Amino acid sequence: MELFKSIPQDFINFFLVTIFSLLIGLEQRKIHEKQKNEVLFGTDRTFALVGILGFVLYTLNPVTYIPFLTGFVTLTILLAIFYNYKIMKTSLAGFTSIIAVLLTYTITPIIYTQPHWMVLSIIVGILILLEIKEDLFKISQKISNTEFITLAKFIIIAGIILPILPNEPIFSFISISPYKFWLAIVAVSTISYISYLLQKYVFQNAGLLLTGILGGMYSSTATTIVLARKSKEGSSVSKIVASILFATAIMYVRLLVLAFIFNKTVAQSLLYFFIPLTFFSILLALFFNAKDEVNETNKKLITYKNPLEFKTAFIFGLLFVVFAMITDLVLKYYGNSGVKILSVIVGVTDIDPFILNLFQTKNNSLTITLIVQATILATISNSLIKMGYALFFGNRKIAPKIITGFSAIIVLSILLLLIVRV
Repeated sequence: MELFKSIPQDFINFFLVTIFSLLIGLEQRKIHEKQKNEVLFGTDRTFALVGILGFVLYTLNPVTYIPFLTGFVTLTILLAIFYNYKIMKTSLAGFTSIIAVLLTYTITPIIYTQPHWMVLSIIVGILILLEIKEDLFKISQKISNTEFITLAKFIIIAGIILPILPNEPIFSFISISPYKFWLAIVAVSTISYISYLLQKYVFQNAGLLLTGILGGMYSSTATTIVLARKSKEGSSVSKIVASILFATAIMYVRLLVLAFIFNKTVAQSLLYFFIPLTFFSILLALFFNAKDEVNETNKKLITYKNPLEFKTAFIFGLLFVVFAMITDLVLKYYGNSGVKILSVIVGVTDIDPFILNLFQTKNNSLTITLIVQATILATISNSLIKMGYALFFGNRKIAPKIITGFSAIIVLSILLLLIVRV
């Protein structure tokens, strides 16, 4: 250790500049080999020398930076001349190698002024962006214009509307503030949006099991209905059941993530319930999947609607407000038992608005124990209704396994309610 401490910091920085510049240059050499008809600026040695030049000029005067800035301007002029020659020679307007050279030149001040994690993040980012040119081109071809509008919507609702909303309740009969109300919409929409993007662009030909997992992130109830209908089209009964149970397992994970976002105390208590239920549901799914009778050939099974559509957000928001008002009224007039009964009733609908309302409520009568119990009761009721949907929409052959799987989950949920003390 003493030996390393005796090494001058300038020497270490020089070594890092050289290595990082060389790595960027090596990446450029790969591009040279792929695009032999293009005129590209330098490779490994050129980039290493540019990095070293930046180091020399920066260390000459690290106070005013005049030598470094002079070198930057000079290098920019030379690159502009090269770029003009490239356009005349090839008629290609690619600017990536020019930017890469300028970034390489600025590695030295980044190393001297920024923390190590920032330096490494920048270098890794440069290398990845230089490497994935073809992948980005393929992705851009798949993405429709409407997806950019969707992304813009997400930025608006999460980055613009959310920060400006007040965090105090506006009406006395609704304990939730506009900020927390909108945060609930953003949180659920984010998870659904991620599932939507994965299903549409990453796992376009997702099989049954993966469809169940992605569907659990979006809506386990909707996924159960779609998969149950799929069982009438000749799909493997065992795999259909396994996929539905996977969707339910992911539902517990989704709710746990939302709990940690809105109420960490509740989330910590829910861990004792949702972790066993998640693993138990997965084990059941794997058990039924192991009994698969036929090879699965179905592809692209579910096409989700855009979760950021105004109609979707409006319905969720309306349900959120309605459940907030109903919960306060039930708690006021019927006490804890009324909230528990309400949680069982809402299980037949989308339980997210109700549960998120529980996570965010400031009502002192709504204790952590009551919130946890109501959440578990809502999931039990939702499992019961999903079993009913699967039996109603699915092939008769899935009935025994569906009943066995969901009954086991419901029984375990009830046992956990009786055994685990919050």
